[in-house]
Formats: sequence, structure tokens, C-alpha cells
Amino acid sequence: MNEVFLGTTLSALATGLGALPILFMEKTITHRWRDILLAFTAGIMMTAAMTGLIPESLNNGGMIQLSIGLLLGVLTLTTLEKSIPHIDLKHSKTGLPFDEKALLIIAAITLHNIPEGLSVGVSYSLDQSDTGNLIAFAIGLQNAPEGFLVALFLMNQTIQKWKSFLIATLTGAIEIVAGLLGYYLTTFIGTLVPYGLAFAAGAMLFIIYKELIPESHGDGNERNATYSFIVGILFMILLIEAF
Repeated sequence: MNEVFLGTTLSALATGLGALPILFMEKTITHRWRDILLAFTAGIMMTAAMTGLIPESLNNGGMIQLSIGLLLGVLTLTTLEKSIPHIDLKHSKTGLPFDEKALLIIAAITLHNIPEGLSVGVSYSLDQSDTGNLIAFAIGLQNAPEGFLVALFLMNQTIQKWKSFLIATLTGAIEIVAGLLGYYLTTFIGTLVPYGLAFAAGAMLFIIYKELIPESHGDGNERNATYSFIVGILFMILLIEAF
């Protein structure tokens, strides 16, 4: 229990850690570096899903459980996206008033963090903690640039730096609640474990292909983003092998 709480908390707080640099920034970052960050986190999440969640789902259940859970994860993220309109952090052409746009961004990021928190909690429900630590670490690495980009967006909309930092940090706090919920559900109802792991994988794969990769290709930096994606995969594999 202590380990799952610590893992979910640290992965959630990584959002605030990623947002921290904006307190010392005088200007925004370029599209190129933003796209590189997004692609790098996509590579990290892809590796965590393919080498951690999916194999564990198969080991604890089978192809049927994996397929059902994965599709449910994709369906859940699809429903969330339709319920909360997605606005690109840099490519928005909606012309929405600032207050409404900012609220939509905050709501979308917060809701999209729920499956990430579930991923961590479900992973810790296994007998061994290695998978839980792996997923918590992967989600934390993904949360850091996400927090930075959200805080940067808010700062560019004339919100004070410290308020932008605080709001970005709070968007990740929902992962703690979601993580504990996922852990308790799969711990007390053991048959949910393979479904939960596959659900988390489906949610992560949806975020990778629907959100991170397209946004990293939105400003003509496809080649740099592709290299960064591959580096993210290799970086995560290196960490897995090392620890």
C-alpha cells in the first residue's frame, strides 16, 4: 500500500516538476523543441505499454482479456475526447475567449490524466512491484513535459508564472486518486487484473497515436520528432535493463 501511494504520488508530482522551469523563463520555447519533447514522451509511453502492461496482461489472463481491456481503454479515451473538446496547445484556431480556452485545456489534461493514474495503480496490484515501478516511472517521465507545456500555454495567455505552475501541478493530482482506485479495484477483485493492465495499455496507446505523435508533427518537425521518438524508446529500454 505504501509503495503504490508513493509511486502514484511521485508520478503525479512529476507534472509540477516539469512545470517548474517556467518560473525562471523569460520567453517561450520553439515549436521544434516542443515537438521533440512530445515525441520523446511518446517513445517512453510506447515502451512502457509494449514491454510492461501488455505482456503482464497476457501472463495474468490471455488474449481475450487483453483484447477486451485494451478496447475498453481506447473506448474510454474516445468518450473523454468527445465529451471534452481537445484544443492543441499551439495550433488552436478556435478563437475561443481566453477564459473558456484555458478551462478547456485544464479540464482536458486533468481528465486525460485519469487513465494514466489508473495505469500506475493497476500495475502495482501485481504480486511483483517491478511492473508498478516501471509504469509509475514511465508515466512520471511523460507527465514532466506535459506539465511544462500546460504551464507554458497558460503563461503565454498572460497568467502569472506562479499561477501557471500551480495549475499545471494540480492537473496531475487527479492521478493519485485514480491510482489508488485502480489498485484497490484490481487487488480486491483479482480477475480484473489482466483487464486493468490491458485497459491502461489501450489508454496509453490512444494518447500516443491520437495526441502525442500528431501534435509533434504539427509544425514541420516530423524528422526531428521521429528521431526523438526512437530515442525515447531506447532510453526507456536502457532504464529497464539497468534497473
